[in-house]
Amino acid sequence: IMNFTKSVKRVKESLTIGMSRKARELKAQGKDVISLSLGEPDFDTPAHIKEAAKQAMDSGKTKYPPVGGIAELKEAIVNKYKKGYDLNFAHNQVLVSTGAKQCLMNLMLSLVQEGDEVVIPLPYWVSYSEMVNFAGGKAVFVPAEFEKGFAIDINKLRESINEKTKVIIFSSPSNPAGSMLSDEQLKQIADIVKENPQVTIISDEIYEHIVFDGEHKSISQFDEILDQLVIVNGVSKGFSMTGWRIGYMVGPAELISTCDKIQGQFTSGANSIAQWAAVEALNSDLKPTEDMVATFKKRRNLMLELLKDIPGMEVDTPKGAFYLFPKISSYFGKELGGKTINSSLDLCDYLLEHALVSLVPGVAFGMDDHIRISYASSEAQLREAVQRIKEALA
Repeated sequence: IMNFTKSVKRVKESLTIGMSRKARELKAQGKDVISLSLGEPDFDTPAHIKEAAKQAMDSGKTKYPPVGGIAELKEAIVNKYKKGYDLNFAHNQVLVSTGAKQCLMNLMLSLVQEGDEVVIPLPYWVSYSEMVNFAGGKAVFVPAEFEKGFAIDINKLRESINEKTKVIIFSSPSNPAGSMLSDEQLKQIADIVKENPQVTIISDEIYEHIVFDGEHKSISQFDEILDQLVIVNGVSKGFSMTGWRIGYMVGPAELISTCDKIQGQFTSGANSIAQWAAVEALNSDLKPTEDMVATFKKRRNLMLELLKDIPGMEVDTPKGAFYLFPKISSYFGKELGGKTINSSLDLCDYLLEHALVSLVPGVAFGMDDHIRISYASSEAQLREAVQRIKEALA
């Protein structure tokens, strides 16, 4: 019998990945499953980005890259933050990783150990809490109100911080809710962090480009906390480059160097060809991204319209990303398909089995009263999926 480590035993499988596995198994049996469970744009990577990758291969850029990223990509990231946010980062404040997920794990392993606490506002992306568990820390959740567009309860946030708190982590626009923190909320968080010099903010801005109303707001606008702030980002969502696996972070040089050291022992540098593609993505114009966002906005509006017709499903209007996070607790206690629905997982299992639509239970994101619906699918598929859900819930 193998004896696995405590840290591995503390980690649970991601429910998003679990749900997509169930959907794949049904598809393999010949069932016509519509999957609205994965957080992945359904657009191809723009042609000019793929072209840059081909050129990189043809010109022999196929050797080990530096652990922290090629200089050209670091420069593109530095320029992006200068141009977009008027922030001045040096190359030693940038780290490129195999996806934003690796950046986050590097940070948790650098900042969190046994007995430390990490404050996570609800709803949160599935992996945050498991990364904290793996590092030996304790996740402390702060409630948010669906009725207020998932705004963070700032008083509860303040109360949750003590001398054991090492990190506050959040995403805006958010996965799973597509909600965005207002300037006022970001300022309140910045003020709390300033009062607690032992705390580092990890601002996950992977959905930065997928914003429908107004523009993306970053907590980096508050200069007084820049020495306590790490921004995590990547090319997956904004450039439809999920499979290229390039994420990056910018932050204090000392922290970046520590993450570089960890990465050097785990994976070394991210894929060299994908890094050259990312250089092109960041340096070229955003027209393909803007077109994609316009399509997502259309789909969001379509989904809001279609879901209105399903009694007992309450939906708010997300400001970004490509998810809806409707409240479905009105179904709890009801019997569907001979089984009583007591949780978001029960409801998702029921809809997968009876409607052949794959969704993600809200419990994965810390809010069991909800389910996550990704609308990164064609309009025809979205219409068909909602029709099936409606019939199954009737």
